[in-house]
Amino acid sequence: MRVLLAGATGAIGTPLIQRLVAYHHEVIGITRLLANTRRLEAFGAKTLVADVLDREDLLRAVSGLSADVVIHECSALTRPPLRFHDLDKTNDLRTIGSANLVAAAREVGAKRFLTQSIVYGYGYGDHGTKELTEADPFGVPAEGPLGPIMDAFHEAEATACETPGLEGIALRYGLFYGSDPGTKRMIDAVRKRRFPVLKGGGGEVPMVHLDDAASATVAAMEKGRAGSAYNIVDGVPVTWGEFLDEVASLVDAKPPMRVPAPVLRAAAPYGYTAMTTSMRVSNDKAQNELGWTPAVVDYKQGLRMVATE
Repeated sequence: MRVLLAGATGAIGTPLIQRLVAYHHEVIGITRLLANTRRLEAFGAKTLVADVLDREDLLRAVSGLSADVVIHECSALTRPPLRFHDLDKTNDLRTIGSANLVAAAREVGAKRFLTQSIVYGYGYGDHGTKELTEADPFGVPAEGPLGPIMDAFHEAEATACETPGLEGIALRYGLFYGSDPGTKRMIDAVRKRRFPVLKGGGGEVPMVHLDDAASATVAAMEKGRAGSAYNIVDGVPVTWGEFLDEVASLVDAKPPMRVPAPVLRAAAPYGYTAMTTSMRVSNDKAQNELGWTPAVVDYKQGLRMVATE
């Protein structure tokens, strides 16, 4: 298949391009910057330069092209968001960007559309020990600074999955880590003790190694049911404290500092909200319908892989 990939230079972009090319799909990667084209071409992708948030620019760039699938993997995050406004541009990519990419899908004749989503769409807060599935409420409106974030989660999936004539699929990823610059910056911050953890370790967070996220995305493109969402997580619950302590151990650093809730809330309001959110998420649907099983069985194995690269 010919795949138009938006977010080709993001965290999942490189492993996804490599996986698609290995499975003999043709990839056209969208990037905002001309300087990125050579790197994408080195991985076997064709390229086009366009701003996903500028519909006129995007449609002009794809004019005359044809594709079978459009994949939306855009994010504006280059480091963990600390404040709610740090997500503003990513919210725009989930709303305006999604609408523009659907228009691009129509322009190139694509019938299938995959969008990046995230497990935080199940809601911030403590979900207890119940495993959340795709049948649980997602993107439910929220008050205050979480409102635009939850609205964007909902709109991204609705745009993908409810557009007539388009086979939309939403991929609800766990938190990414792997051989990407963001993970390397996180490891460096832990080494320098600049990544504090909430006292008590924080909530449980679903994770997924980038290589597994990429393989699941290809499986969803090839086998996913139109209108469906899939949880793409490794299925092993881990608290922030456990995860970051493991990072510290692997790089021979002291464990991250533990900070009281009021201190973290004042310094990083969104970071506090994310770190106090606790959820367990099932990947049974992805395993049963896509035939996908994570190759990286848990965060310990995944972090060892990252540390030895």
